[in-house]
Amino acid sequence: LSLGLAAPPTVRIVHSGLACNIEEERYSERVYTIREGETLELTCLVTGHPRPQIRWTKTAGSASDRFQDSSVFNETLRISNIQRHQGGRYYCKAENGLGSPAIKSIRVDVYYLDDPIVTVHQSIGEAKEQFYYERTVFLRCVANSNPPVRYSWRRGQEVLLQGSDKGVEIYEPFFTQGETKILKLKNLRPQDYANYSCIASVRNVCSIPDKMVSFRLSNKTASPSIKLLVDDPIVVNPGEAITLVCVTTGGEPAPSLTWVRSASILPEKTVLNGGTLTIPAITSEDAGTYSCIANNNVGNPAKKSTNIIVRALKKGRFWITPDPYHKDDNIQIGREVKISCQVEAIPSEELTFSWFKNGRPLRSSERMVITQTDPDVSPGTTNLDIIDLKFTDFGTYTCVASLKGGGISDISIDVNISSSTVPPNLTVPQEKSPLVTREGDTIELQCQVTGKPKPIILWSRADKEVVMPDGAMQMESYDGILRIVNVSREMTGTYRCQTSQYNGFNVKPREALVQLIVQYPPTVEPTFLEIRQGQGRSITMSCRVLRAYPTRVLTYEWRLGSKLLRTGQFDVQDSTEYTVSSLSRDSYGIYNCNIINEAGAGQCSFLVTGKAYAPEFYYDTYNPLWQNRPRVYSYSLQWTQMNPDAVDRILAYRLGIRQAGQQRWWEQEITVNGNIQKGELITYNLTELIKPEAYEVRLTPITRFGEGDSTIRVIKYSAPVNPHLREFHCGFEDGNICLFTQDDTDNFDWTKQSTATRDTKYTPNTGPNADRTGSKEGFYMYIETSRPRLEGEKARLVSPVFSVAPKNPYGATNTAYCFSFYYHMYGQHIGSLNVYLRLKGQTAIENLLWSSSGNKGQHWNQARVNITPPTSFQLIFEGIRGPGIEGDIAIDDVSIVEGECMKSDQPANNLRSGAVGTLAHIRLIPVIILMSVLNHQR
Repeated sequence: LSLGLAAPPTVRIVHSGLACNIEEERYSERVYTIREGETLELTCLVTGHPRPQIRWTKTAGSASDRFQDSSVFNETLRISNIQRHQGGRYYCKAENGLGSPAIKSIRVDVYYLDDPIVTVHQSIGEAKEQFYYERTVFLRCVANSNPPVRYSWRRGQEVLLQGSDKGVEIYEPFFTQGETKILKLKNLRPQDYANYSCIASVRNVCSIPDKMVSFRLSNKTASPSIKLLVDDPIVVNPGEAITLVCVTTGGEPAPSLTWVRSASILPEKTVLNGGTLTIPAITSEDAGTYSCIANNNVGNPAKKSTNIIVRALKKGRFWITPDPYHKDDNIQIGREVKISCQVEAIPSEELTFSWFKNGRPLRSSERMVITQTDPDVSPGTTNLDIIDLKFTDFGTYTCVASLKGGGISDISIDVNISSSTVPPNLTVPQEKSPLVTREGDTIELQCQVTGKPKPIILWSRADKEVVMPDGAMQMESYDGILRIVNVSREMTGTYRCQTSQYNGFNVKPREALVQLIVQYPPTVEPTFLEIRQGQGRSITMSCRVLRAYPTRVLTYEWRLGSKLLRTGQFDVQDSTEYTVSSLSRDSYGIYNCNIINEAGAGQCSFLVTGKAYAPEFYYDTYNPLWQNRPRVYSYSLQWTQMNPDAVDRILAYRLGIRQAGQQRWWEQEITVNGNIQKGELITYNLTELIKPEAYEVRLTPITRFGEGDSTIRVIKYSAPVNPHLREFHCGFEDGNICLFTQDDTDNFDWTKQSTATRDTKYTPNTGPNADRTGSKEGFYMYIETSRPRLEGEKARLVSPVFSVAPKNPYGATNTAYCFSFYYHMYGQHIGSLNVYLRLKGQTAIENLLWSSSGNKGQHWNQARVNITPPTSFQLIFEGIRGPGIEGDIAIDDVSIVEGECMKSDQPANNLRSGAVGTLAHIRLIPVIILMSVLNHQR
């Protein structure tokens, strides 16, 4: 955008939620305090053109604090039912690509007060020389709160203070941050047995009431004790119901009982009834340590635990170990052979094995030795050692695993020993490596395993330390086949298959390798690109290959719609271009370039269009509303055109308008003469808008190609006060007089008036005969000095509060502003006009800025003053009545602009155009007014 209209973003945060109090920004950031459970609402007000994108973020919070994404990009951040963890620093960031982003932060402090808890501890002193027996009791009161809590203690109705009773001491433990208060009763006396109350208070901030908890201390007060009426551990079968009973055996006041499970939560099906816990149908997942805890806030809680063990028997496996003293792995007559069986058993001490040969029980003998392996080496394992294999030993050996407690099915494992029992061998069929497949297919990698018995095969990646397709480091296969569904290019590489000892021979693993090659179609860029260009101009489109396998033998084809334009082959280059030298109506549309290899095609798409870009609404118009009739208002709509030269000349705009919430658009066309310049501000006045309705406005540029992109904005009937003190202008035209208010402490009020509406009985020879622009319809503010007003009486008009940009604390000076206004002091009895600057602070300070007295003639004069307020401020206009009725003083066109006032030889930058009621900025470019509104002067 050209000239001074494009502007980087500025930002300010305002609040509209249920705040308790707000510290306005001074040197530090602003702090917003809110009570837990209320609704937080912060709005980010921005300026800048093009309209900045707004984003809310939060720091120093855990991942759970991230807002739902929907709320992040709105101007308004709303958190209903706010919780303590949602306090913190919130940042509003606005960026529009110009300058650096604007960022403002506000700290949200969530106030809360939890119910206090009193716990009681006692220490019994040693008996000193048998003379006395000391007993000291500590009452500890704890409440979580923000801000820090203050505590007070009462015994019955009596308030206890440090020093008010020799037997009582009140203190805070030094290791806490003020959240704990201890009441120490030294050497208990009879009067110390009483009802104690701890009152926690945050001094009514945010209207949070005090909270109280009471504890009755008696000579029976005692910490809890319990016992469990169950065994430890409890061993049960799956499906059984189990009941744990916990009873209190002491404690005053009566303790509450809770059940917990270590390292996890109680099962969902658990039934709790006081101290009794029932699990209806138990499963292995429910096993673990269960604890009963008794608490009555006296002493330490009592805790008793039991361990629940659920019987299980699973995963039966075997392996055969040939004679270790011979090189080869074969089983031969006259050598030793060992058969091992393994199961997973819970509890392991209940596990028993029995061995059978051809169905008949086997006993351990000198030649057939049955042993259990040391559980630490290989848990749940039994071995049958045949010392000197004879022909008669061939047959089927079975090991049966069972649990002594019963109720669980046995596991039975058969192992065949015969002359055909041979160690395994692995081969890959010739046509199965390398395997070529396409991305997305299903593929089977195959290793043929021979030998008897056939062991479990383990598959893993051989070329790198990466996981298998299912995420594990290795996968098991019972038939030697690895099936991969939906193959992806990352799966290209070498795979290793190897024998495991399980269900086979316990010998050095045999292994083989399979190579997998995954082909995939070309990946290209751009996948989609929009090109906007006017008729008669040329365009070039380029499509490039990023990756493909196989990489060679690539062909390409260009199409417009279904029509083939050009085909060809790649040699060494990796991209192809297509040029349209002169665009016509027929050459607009979607161009596709397909780049093809064996595995498929990649496609670049180009949308070639003559559509005009969207207009960009100008949101920073100063006082865009003006109102000179009671029921309707007018709005000065302003916009610039994005990239006006990109396509053919814009002939017109289609303007649609509808009341917010309505379905139907009212449309009209606004003709454009000549070319629109980049950055040119276009103004169109919307009139006859009904107060106080909001409207949606849609703007669509039209070229000979047709309609371009539309932009929609909402215009609202609201106080036209610029939220950022970059620039404030008030001509007193709107109903709420730009949020100026009448001071309660004065004698009479300022009056809003225009020459056209003033009383016909007005006093002649005093007051203006038009507003500052010369319009009879325009408004201004004045003091009416006719009776019953008396000399010296004051009328004070107070501006809204203006926030200033916070000063850099390291030496930069405060921002300077030029404050200017027009005044009219005509009449022989004119009194005085004073202007004060009121600074916001602990106490409001008023400084006299400007003053004038007496008759200044029948014309408007301008006053300008440089101000450099250090903090938020207001301006006060004070009119004082002179000695008679010809003393009307008027003011109009108040403005505050960032930067010092210009020298008087320069034109002022707040000249008004006759009708629009907005400012003609010197920095702005010439305004195109597309309506005949300029013809009637206000």
